Amino acid sequence: MDVLLSGRGLVESIRWHDGSLYVSDWSAGEVLAVPGGVVAEVKSLPLCFDFLPDGELVIVDSAAGRLLHHGTGTHTDLGRTGWNDIAVDRHGHVYVNRPDFTGPTGTIDLACTGEVAGDLAFPNGMTVLGDTLIVAESHGHRLTAFDIGTDGRLSNRRVWADLGDHNPDGICADADGAVWYADVPHQCCVRVAEGGEVLRRVDLDRGGFDCVVSDTTLYVAAAEWRGMAEDEMVAPGSGQVLAVPL
Repeated sequence: MDVLLSGRGLVESIRWHDGSLYVSDWSAGEVLAVPGGVVAEVKSLPLCFDFLPDGELVIVDSAAGRLLHHGTGTHTDLGRTGWNDIAVDRHGHVYVNRPDFTGPTGTIDLACTGEVAGDLAFPNGMTVLGDTLIVAESHGHRLTAFDIGTDGRLSNRRVWADLGDHNPDGICADADGAVWYADVPHQCCVRVAEGGEVLRRVDLDRGGFDCVVSDTTLYVAAAEWRGMAEDEMVAPGSGQVLAVPL
């Protein structure tokens, strides 16, 4: 396991795009290329991003309730604040989710359209596998799947994988149709098949917040978790980006 980046804050929203690695540091309000440095500065917590099919970087400015189009300098109004993760499908449908800390009332919205799924137990990471959207329900200890319609609407809700007592945070799909999830309290990343069979586990020395795979490597955003009630949710300087050979 190699450390590619260290000394950061709450690192999240790690993405592999067009042969390059990107991650956001929520504590600093920065989207970073690894290596390379700051790509964008947005003072928002959470601070998640993804890429459109044409390669444009889109960033969720949760604090202002906007979807920022980095390439054009424009934005889309999301109607309210409090957004968390984002996922984009191959047709350019943009999904953003919004958790509720008080219970299973989180939602998924299709940008510019509105809510397309509700009653989610703290929706967290999302990934697209073919024409399926998979969302991590952190408080539900499961991965939940939806079929994506041609208009971007979601249907056929089902449990994709029951994760026992684990708390999935960021997730990603791989080329073989499995899903990796990062787990903060259990300090690990786990690869599971549909149905929940564990295919591989990578243990960490700190909380795993998000993960992504290239053809040969698992990349992990990790930090020392302190808790939601703390002024600093992770220990300052404990944020790392790790590389694990596959």
